[in-house]
Amino acid sequence: MKPLLLVLIHMTDDRQALIEAVFDILYAPDAARRKSMIETEGARIRAVVTNGAVGLTAAEIDALPALEFVSAIGAGYEKIDVKAAKARGIEVTNGGGTNAACVADQVFALLLGTVRKVPEYDQAVRDGLFREVLPLLPNFSGKKLGILGLGEIGREVAKRAAGFDLQIAYCNRRQRTDVDYQYFDNIHALASWADYLIIAAPGGAETFHLIDATVLQELGSKGYLVNIARGSLVDSAALADALHRGVIAGAGLDVYETEPAPPTELLACPNLVIAPHVAGLSPEAFAAADARFVENGRRFFAGEQVTHSVLEAA
Repeated sequence: MKPLLLVLIHMTDDRQALIEAVFDILYAPDAARRKSMIETEGARIRAVVTNGAVGLTAAEIDALPALEFVSAIGAGYEKIDVKAAKARGIEVTNGGGTNAACVADQVFALLLGTVRKVPEYDQAVRDGLFREVLPLLPNFSGKKLGILGLGEIGREVAKRAAGFDLQIAYCNRRQRTDVDYQYFDNIHALASWADYLIIAAPGGAETFHLIDATVLQELGSKGYLVNIARGSLVDSAALADALHRGVIAGAGLDVYETEPAPPTELLACPNLVIAPHVAGLSPEAFAAADARFVENGRRFFAGEQVTHSVLEAA
């Protein structure tokens, strides 16, 4: 008999079919079905697949006495109560790196779109305007790019930045020994140095509103911000104020604090390019994440070593 898996995220039929090779599935991608499945089937559920935004609470873990294995399908796991899982001896894994290339591609879509005003100039042409009445824009290449969080996504960003002849620096919890990029031990120094500031750090309480009015002031009037991490890292009110007053030159956001509701205080901001949290979504990224999850599930229930365990963080 295959282990019973509770699926808490939206998943197409073909993705479910892949997972059914290892698990029997209970599909509960909304709050009502989630509550119902845990109440009626909780005693039989041995595995849960979720993501960082959807999570799994300590109370839900307590309601699943047979639970042995939890996996975040993407890199983030900030709303999974890892400490509660660890206390029960429950394995927790994630899909770190499976969508890193896709997310890094989106960084440059947002950054180029903002610096070179692609949406605004597209509209200008549709309005009958030509280049003589539009402002002259700076080169994109040859600038300084700072990365907050040099994990797998951050390193993919750095690889692409080299192709644009950008100077690269980063801020991390600790300096890495496997790269030779310039290192800053705090976000304020990185922001003051950078022309482009890329947010690729984990979400959670430790990074809440790390990008505040002070950091934006340090980034400066010729600086650009891109956030592809979590909306909680950026103080939305401070960003809106900075964009309206020209404290920074522009911003590209794939994430925002009010998700999934629109970020109303940001939508009227000048020189903002925004997307609905799609940086990590592509057929290739889903295939890699699903394959990682299925393989880890197979390994775990076969008594083999899993990869990408996140229990060390608890």
